Order: sequence, then C-alpha cells, then structure tokens
Amino acid sequence: MASELGFAEDDLLASAGERSFERGLGYLDAVSGLEIGDGWITATVHGTEAYEVELTEGDEGGVFGDCDCPYGQEGHFCKHCVAVGLTVLRQASAIPRQRAAAANRTAGLEAWLQALSHDELLALLREQMTNDRGLRRRLELRAASARSDLAVVRERVMALLDVRSFARYGYVERGDAGAYAQQAAEAVDALRTLAAGDRAEEAVVLAREAIRTLSQTYGEIDDSDGAVGEVAGDLAEVHLQACGTARPDPAETAEWLVGHLLSDLNDATDIDLVDYRKVLGPTGLARVRELVTEAWRRAPNGWVERYLMERLVKAEGNVDALIAVYAADLSPTGATHLKIAMELEAAGREAEALDWAVRGLRDTTKTANADGRLADYVCTRYVQAGRAAEVVAVRRDRFHAHRSLAAYQLLRTAAEAAGCWKAEREAALEALRTDARGQHSSWYGPVLVDALLDDGDLDAAWRAAQGCADERQWLTLADRSKDTRPADALAVYLRLIEPLKKKTGDRTYQQVARLLLAARTCHQHLGTEGEFAAYLTTLRADQRRKPNLMKALDQHGL
Repeated sequence: MASELGFAEDDLLASAGERSFERGLGYLDAVSGLEIGDGWITATVHGTEAYEVELTEGDEGGVFGDCDCPYGQEGHFCKHCVAVGLTVLRQASAIPRQRAAAANRTAGLEAWLQALSHDELLALLREQMTNDRGLRRRLELRAASARSDLAVVRERVMALLDVRSFARYGYVERGDAGAYAQQAAEAVDALRTLAAGDRAEEAVVLAREAIRTLSQTYGEIDDSDGAVGEVAGDLAEVHLQACGTARPDPAETAEWLVGHLLSDLNDATDIDLVDYRKVLGPTGLARVRELVTEAWRRAPNGWVERYLMERLVKAEGNVDALIAVYAADLSPTGATHLKIAMELEAAGREAEALDWAVRGLRDTTKTANADGRLADYVCTRYVQAGRAAEVVAVRRDRFHAHRSLAAYQLLRTAAEAAGCWKAEREAALEALRTDARGQHSSWYGPVLVDALLDDGDLDAAWRAAQGCADERQWLTLADRSKDTRPADALAVYLRLIEPLKKKTGDRTYQQVARLLLAARTCHQHLGTEGEFAAYLTTLRADQRRKPNLMKALDQHGL
C-alpha cells in the first residue's frame, strides 16, 4: 500500500504527531466524498463542522495535508488529515478504481470543452467571469500583457501583490499563504510576458516595483511552506531576464542592485549579485565595487556587507581576491577552509586546495562541531592519491574529536581499506569504553554498544549493555539474538512490555503485539511454549478493558 500511494501509516504519525494521530482514529467514520487522483486525495471530514481536506504525496515519499479547520489553517497536519489518510490506506482495493474515475472525469471535461464551438466557449468564459471577479481580473491582466498595455498591467500586478484580502489579523496565516502565492504568481506571469516581448525596458522598471512591494510585505506572511518565497524567486528571475534583454544603464543597475541587497528586503527574492555579471559588465561591476567597498568601510563587521564583497569578488572572477576575503574571517568549524579549497579546485589549483583543506583539519582537530564535509573532502583526495594511511589518520582524529557511531564507521571503512582495522578497532573501542564508564545519565545509551552492534560482535555488545544501554539498544540486541540467546532476549522483551501495559493507543498496542511475537519465538527456541501461553492468558485478563489491544492481539494471532 505504501508503494502504491507513496506514504504509509508511519508517515501520517510523523506528520501529525502522536496526539493528533490518536484523535484522527476517532474520525474514520466521518470521512465522505473521498476522491483519489494522481498524487492527490480530497475528502470531507464531518467534525464540529464539515471540513475540506486535501492530501498530497511528497516527491520523495511522505504526505502533506491541508485542512480548513482552525488547527489546520495554522499549518498543522490535523486529526482530519489523519482520518483521510488512514481511510485511504484501509481501502487499498478501491484506489485503482477511484483513480480511474478521476481520470475519466478529467477526460470527459476535456472532451466536452473540445466539442464546444468558438462562440459557445466565449459564452461559457463570459459566464464564469461574471460569477468570478478574480478570474476576470486575471484574464484582464493577461490581455493587457499581450497588448503591452503598461498602465493596466501595472495596476493589475500591484493589485495581485496586495496581501490585504488575505491578512485577516494583520498578517497572512500559513493556511492562506498558498492562495496568496497562487494570486501573486499571476502577476509574475504577466511580467514574464512583458519581458519576453518588445517592452523589456518597461518590464525592468515594473519588476523592480513588484520586487519592492512583495519584499515589503513578505515579513507579514507565514511562508512556512515556501510557496510565496518560490514566487518571489520567480519574480527575481523575470527581472534578470528583462535586464538581459533591455540592457539598462549598467551604473544605474548597479546602484539599484546594491541598494536592494544592502536593504532588509532581499529575504524574499534572494537575488545574487553574481547572476548579474553580464548585465553589469565592466562599468557596472566597477560601480558595484565602489558602493560595496564604501558600505564595508562603514560597517566592517556587517554580515551583509561582507557577503556582498564576497559575491562581488566572485563576480569579478578574481580567485585570489575571493580567497583573501574568505581568509579574513575563518570559521572555527572549518567551513570557510572548505569554501576556499573548493574555489581553488574549481580554478584548477588542486594542490593549493588540498593544502587549505588540510590546514582546516589541523585548525579544527579538537573541535567537536567541525564541518564533516571538510574531512570528507580531504579523505576523497587522499584516496585518489593512494594515501590510505593518511585517510586513516584523518578519520582517527575526527573520531577522537567527536566519538559517534558515524565517526566509528568512517574510521572502520578507512582502516579496513588500509589493512589496519584490528589495531585501530581496539584503540577506538577502548576510548568508547572510557566514555561508557563516565556516562552516568543520558537519554541515549553509550556509543560503545552501537559500535559493537554495528560490528556484529553481539557477545561483547551484551556485556557492554549491562546497566547502561537504552531501550532502543536493548531491543536491537534482543532482536539479533533471539535465535542464539533466546533466554537473554526473552528477558528483554518481557521487561519492555511491562511499562507499555500502563499506556494506551493503537501505536502502543501494535508495539505490545510485536514484542509478544518475539517473546513467543524465544519460548519456541527454549521449548517452553506452555509458559508463553500462560503469560499471554494473564496479560489478556489484566488488559481486557482495552478492546483495541485485544483486537491487535487477535490480528497477530496472539
């Protein structure tokens, strides 16, 4: 089912959280009007009122939800979204039929429209414009753009960028931001049409005004989903496109560009100075340098001023000047060293690039939060050069600076390639044993246990786990050992079941069933099936007031 839809029950739980997920279970009988298309699902859920829900599948799995209930309009994946998602997952056999029905409706509409005559289509369109003022305004804008009526285009563009009709409490809530973004996208499309024609010069001026308007209102919008930011990015692209066609005065363009970038209005559009290299040319870049240099002189510690200087030097193509700017303020994490190395490598100066990266590693040897990409960069170059021992040295230093499972795994990979893992492993495990002895309290168990599990050294992992492993580690140990150490694994399963007896909820009940199945396997290996039967009978009697738990046990044959 997950492969058919792109999401599963766990995705609904992750999106909603445990509380909303549990509440959504109570609305499974309140879902109606379910429609399933290609990547989208719509339905009505009847709660305090009838709420409209739309679910969409993520490109890489998972699910997103929109609901017009108060909680959903705040941007949350609400109980109504959960109810619709679970309803779909539990109607697997109906999905192909419902998708086919949606496709047939779309095809039927398309066929009907194609069969209408020109006059019938015009009559239909006029009827819709009469009933939908927003549609009329959008079409007016398209018409004005097509005939390059600049006055009407400007009026309509500014009206479409106006947020007031969406700002119910003085700002645009997350639930309304998507609708505003759709409206603003119409303005961008009109400007794109203008820029692509013979009115590119006017498009430059109007795009700047639109950028200022949208940027000034962006702070009043909850754009958590990024829809408005995407439209703002498109608007910036239209301005660049218009500049490329119209070729406005380079000095004046430089002044506008630097003024915009130095203001606090670039958060929405995220315009990059480097993209304007061709538009500015030597004259414009020279003017940018004057303005940015003066700005940096006035605010030498200003983040924006420094960033603009970096982008200017990048635009000018002067690698050494760019490195000098970077080197003036090296990050303690090594991130700046990596940027310098990558710039040098792109310029064909590989030896210098590696020198800078190695320097960064040296400067961050004892830094726990060092940028891991820097070590990856150096190790990749060492591997390419056949310097396996040095790869091990880098991974060893990183491991001792921050002893995590990931660092241990990287050290193991490097040392195995160099043929020295046995010695490296013992030294690494001794360091982890020292950590485990000093770990008095933590939400997580010691890395030592995870490392031994990752190595497949179960006997050592059992010894290391005593008195300090967390529940996740104990469960992993039990699962991997139930066939070889059934008595030890059984004790873990029974211990983990105990606290779950005091909890409720379908997720808890499924976990209890899963632990019981594992416990039954252990009893089978031990030849003590009778003991398991007695234990299960007692548990059912104690938990009989939880019908959903009984149902879960029945589903699993317990």
